[in-house]
Amino acid sequence: MYIIFFLIWIIFNGQFTLEIAAFGLVIAGALYLFICRFLDYRPADDILLCKRFFLLLHYAFTLVVEILKANGTVFRMIYSEKYSFEPAVVHFRTTLKTTFARVLLANSITLTPGTITVSLKDDEYVVHCLDKELAQGIDSSIFIKLLERIENIS
Repeated sequence: MYIIFFLIWIIFNGQFTLEIAAFGLVIAGALYLFICRFLDYRPADDILLCKRFFLLLHYAFTLVVEILKANGTVFRMIYSEKYSFEPAVVHFRTTLKTTFARVLLANSITLTPGTITVSLKDDEYVVHCLDKELAQGIDSSIFIKLLERIENIS
C-alpha cells in the first residue's frame, strides 16, 4: 500500500524530481502509518494482496470476457424475430466465506448483461435473468471458482 501511495503521489505531480520523490516518500509513509493506526490495516494485508494480485487480475480479465460474451448473447436474443423470452428468477447458495467475495460475485452477476442480482443475504443469492438460457450454470460459474481460489490463498 505504501508503494501505491507513493506512485499516486508521483502520478498526480506530473513530473519526477528528487524533491518531489523525497516529499512523496514522507507523505506516503504518513498515510501508511495513518491507515495502520486508525483504519485497522496491517502490513500482513499487503503480503496477502500481493499473493492474490494475479488471481484478482485474472478475475478482472475473465469478467470482461464474460461481459462481452453476454453482450453478444443478449444482442442475438433481442434482434432475433423468432426468439421469445422466458425470464427466470434463480435462487442459489455459494460456499464463499468472505463478504468481499460474495459482494464481488453479486456485482459481477449484475454487470453481466441479462442478469441482475436482486438479493444477497448471507450466502443465498436471488438473481433475475432475462431468459432461462442465461440462468443455466449460474450457481457453478467461473466467477465462483475463481473467487474460491482467491479465498484459499492465505
